[in-house]
Amino acid sequence: MTSISDDEFEHLLTAFDTSSIHLETRDAYGTEIELPHMAQWAAGEHDDLEWLQGWCSTVREHVAAGRTVRRARILSEPLSDYQRWSHSIAHPMVAAGEDIRWVPRRRTSSVLIPGNDFYLFDDRLVVFLHYSGNGLGVDKVASTAPGDIERCRRAFDEVWQLAIPHGEYKPV
Repeated sequence: MTSISDDEFEHLLTAFDTSSIHLETRDAYGTEIELPHMAQWAAGEHDDLEWLQGWCSTVREHVAAGRTVRRARILSEPLSDYQRWSHSIAHPMVAAGEDIRWVPRRRTSSVLIPGNDFYLFDDRLVVFLHYSGNGLGVDKVASTAPGDIERCRRAFDEVWQLAIPHGEYKPV
C-alpha cells in the first residue's frame, strides 16, 4: 500500500474508465471543505451549495460517458448532525447522476466491512481513506492487491443490497 497525494486522488476521481464506488462508514467527518457549510446549516443559514457544483459537473460528465458513480453511507440512527446535514445536501449530487444510498448500521451487523472508508475504481484500484478521531482526513492509501480489491468489492456489494436509495430514505 502506498500513500497518495490529494492531487493524485483528485485525478483518480476523474480518470476512471467504468465505475467508482465509495463506502462511507463514519457517523461524522470534519473535512475542511465541509465544516463551514455544515456550520451554516447548524445556524439555520442558507447555503446555495455552489461549492458542490464542481463535483456535480464531474458526475454529469461520468454519467454522460456511461460511467457509474455509486456511494453507500452506513450510518447510525438516530442520525448524527453530520449525517442529517449530509442528507440535506445530497440532492444536487443525486440529480447529477451519483447513486447515493443510505444504510442503517443495524442492517450491516453480519457484513464484514474493511476498517476504513474506501473508493474502488474500475475493480482494479482501491483507495483507503484514513481519518483522525475528529473526522479530518489524514491519509489516502492506494492498493492494487487482489485481496484488498476483492474484500472491498464484496463488502460494497453486500452493503449495496441492504441500502436505501436517497429519494426513499427518511432520516431518523
